[in-house]
Amino acid sequence: MKAHRWYTPWLLTAPALIWLAVFSLWPALNTAVLSFTNVHALSGGRFIGVRNYELMWQDPQLRDAILNTVVFMVVCVPLLTFLPLLLALLVQRTLPFMGFFRTVFYFPVIASAVVVALIWQWLLDDRGLVNGLGRQMGLIHRTLPFLTDRWLLLFSAIALTVWKGLGYYMVLYLSALGNVRRELHEAAAVDGAGTVRRFWSVTVPGVRGTMALVSVLIAVNAMRVFTELYVLGGRTGGVGGQDVSLVMLIQQAASGSDGRIGYASALSVLLFALTVGPLLLLARWNRRTD
Repeated sequence: MKAHRWYTPWLLTAPALIWLAVFSLWPALNTAVLSFTNVHALSGGRFIGVRNYELMWQDPQLRDAILNTVVFMVVCVPLLTFLPLLLALLVQRTLPFMGFFRTVFYFPVIASAVVVALIWQWLLDDRGLVNGLGRQMGLIHRTLPFLTDRWLLLFSAIALTVWKGLGYYMVLYLSALGNVRRELHEAAAVDGAGTVRRFWSVTVPGVRGTMALVSVLIAVNAMRVFTELYVLGGRTGGVGGQDVSLVMLIQQAASGSDGRIGYASALSVLLFALTVGPLLLLARWNRRTD
């Protein structure tokens, strides 16, 4: 058999490496460099050291943005890790109309995030369907401020995200559940294990790798939350901008003809640092549980 030359693997991987360098590595490095300048959208800048980072910590909206983003991630990760697994176990059964229910659960995934957010805005508005039905049925006596109260707006956005993501992660779990051996369930049942015990002792260990992947994907997406809060909050991050997220703060800093690109770059570096931390913790937890 003829041996490959030493550069053959590099030739095969060159297109992917070039793509990675041009569209991922270079923008990331350029953002880090811009964070130390005062460059604006329509004008050049100069090196100002860590001034952008000093201004960042004096920004009154930054604390709200970090708190909202962290709460969003802390609530979304466990919900979107376990609920799709339970849903996958439910639709995995061979019962009538299960194909229809799988399609229904997956439908929000293919819908545009903006369209879904607009539908939820219509549902949760002061004169929306939820408040209207609640008053008609006598369940509430005053309008619930889903879109004007800080925490109600944040948890409405979390509910929207969970509802939209259920179908996608359910499909991942359906694939993983196919690799869990039925004999293990049968053996556990013979030993007297009930449904809950078999779930924790057989199903969860069998899909642990998928759970770790799903947790990482949810954590990354939660740290970059934008559309849900942007649409539900009327593009301002709610009343007083208290429901602004880190990505919304970056968008506000960089938008317009006088956009502060240097300052927005500093915020992007902060977002990157806050995203990498949870990912390392999840990777370490996954390695220790293997």
